[in-house]
Amino acid sequence: MANDIFKSKKAGFLKYLIIFILLILVGVISFVLLSSQFEQNKPNIITDKKIYWNFKTNLKIKLNDESGIKYYKITYRDGKKTVELNSEILSDIKKDLTVTITPPKLDMFYKSTDVFLDIEVVDNSKWNFLDGNKATKSVKVIVDTKKPIASVINNTRYLRRGGSALVIVKVSDDNLKSAYISFNDKRKFKLIPFYKENYFASLIAWDVKIENFQKVNLVAIDYANNKTISKVPLYIQKLKQRNDTINIPENFIEQTSSSVLEQSGKDIPVDLIKRFKAENDLLRATNVATLKTVGSTKIDTTQIDSFDIKPFRRLRGSKTAANFGELRSYIFNGEKIDEAWHLGIDWASVKRAPIKVSNDGTVIFNKYLGIYGNAILIDHGLGLVSLYAHTSSSDVTEGESVKAKQKIANTGATGAVLGDHLHFGILVQGIEVNPLEWMDKNWIKNNITNIIKQAKKSINSK
Repeated sequence: MANDIFKSKKAGFLKYLIIFILLILVGVISFVLLSSQFEQNKPNIITDKKIYWNFKTNLKIKLNDESGIKYYKITYRDGKKTVELNSEILSDIKKDLTVTITPPKLDMFYKSTDVFLDIEVVDNSKWNFLDGNKATKSVKVIVDTKKPIASVINNTRYLRRGGSALVIVKVSDDNLKSAYISFNDKRKFKLIPFYKENYFASLIAWDVKIENFQKVNLVAIDYANNKTISKVPLYIQKLKQRNDTINIPENFIEQTSSSVLEQSGKDIPVDLIKRFKAENDLLRATNVATLKTVGSTKIDTTQIDSFDIKPFRRLRGSKTAANFGELRSYIFNGEKIDEAWHLGIDWASVKRAPIKVSNDGTVIFNKYLGIYGNAILIDHGLGLVSLYAHTSSSDVTEGESVKAKQKIANTGATGAVLGDHLHFGILVQGIEVNPLEWMDKNWIKNNITNIIKQAKKSINSK
């Protein structure tokens, strides 16, 4: 009987021991499955499906993993030779890592079309018996060592500060990434397809607010980062700057500045000088930025064969109240409180005078625009846009096509103005330029029409 009791106790002990062991196993398994130290996700290798490489510049490949990158290796393979380009066991574990790859050393007669980068990455997880998760990827490499073809076919010879010019170019490359005209290596102008394949036209502008001219270049870059830069030859002309002084009455700030800020959803400072500067300085900058955005992104960039633009006409029966390129000083209580460029032409006629367009186009903007009041922008092609500001009423809607001599609105006194008039402006890819050039028949012929004709003649002769 004693033996039976012993056996019973032994069986009970074994039962509890087994349960205890099972609980420990469940706990260990749960810990392994739920703990971040044992995460099972493979590292991410962030690359395109194919990589363009000129074997001159370094490549950069991004890796990331939630437990951190422990090891990576990148190997070059072309069917004939295999070269390890980069590998590292990281002592400082990183969740995000950018790896720089230098080109392999190949002989000058090297040629191959089947080139790959083999990428292997191991993370810092304790999964897989503490070895971590491993990811591999083979990426096709397009070897491209040729620079794009980029040459200037013809261009306007003279560019005045605040003025416009036309450039016609040829750009071609099997792997072209981007091409544009740059001004002082800062402002970029789009190329619009012109006449035949690989030819482009671009209207450019010298922003009146940029005093110093440095250079204008045609820039072409392919996906392998080969770059060609060609100079656009231009003769530079100075701006005939006008200075103007405007006295700001207190009631203008209290009424007009306050109203413009309110309609624009801006705070209205209590201090009158701060209130005026909030409208004339800060809000103006926002409004000009809108003009640049609309004038550069909503324009028609489909291929053109010609550009039959007619001279823009002044508002019928009007007198010029202000010109382009005036640097205005604003005086309040005998002191200068601000200054700003006036970048259009103001025409004053009778109240609510009819506004008619001079050229066909498409309405790309028709909204209230702060200091400009109710404003209409019309795209005429090739990046050329006309602006009609301070209108009281509109007869057109955004997206509508308009014809020359069509009435689009009436003059008014909306926005930051002292009275009823039309502010007429011309924009080139969003930059306000001197409208007088585009109102001059001879200027258009010499600087736009003839440039296009000569370029087409040159293209046809090749």
